[in-house]
Amino acid sequence: MLKKLPPREREIVDLLYERGDLTVAEISEALPGQLSGSAVRTMLSRLEHKGFVRRSDSSKGHLYRPAVPDSQARKTALKDLVRVFFHGSPAGAATALLGMSERLDETELDELEALIAQARAARRKGPK
Repeated sequence: MLKKLPPREREIVDLLYERGDLTVAEISEALPGQLSGSAVRTMLSRLEHKGFVRRSDSSKGHLYRPAVPDSQARKTALKDLVRVFFHGSPAGAATALLGMSERLDETELDELEALIAQARAARRKGPK
């Protein structure tokens, strides 16, 4: 989905996911290189038309935010990553993550164990 965007438009959407709602001026300041407010507004208009960002009014002017919630965007990106790099195998991706276990703290390992237990319990219940 996002990978189809031109690089500058992708940078804007990534910035909005990273920082939250932003004005044109804040986006202009945060982007590398010198982009005029006019150029940023043009790209935001395109992104809004394509359905990637939403605009709302505030006391600071127009605020822009991603149109797709970050949880949904992460899920889509992760599905693509698993499909491309792990031949569609979620277990392969999990194995790669666990191979980075020196970076995982105890809390993260506990969370992973809990998620595995939940997945097993849901599987035993079967489809509703």
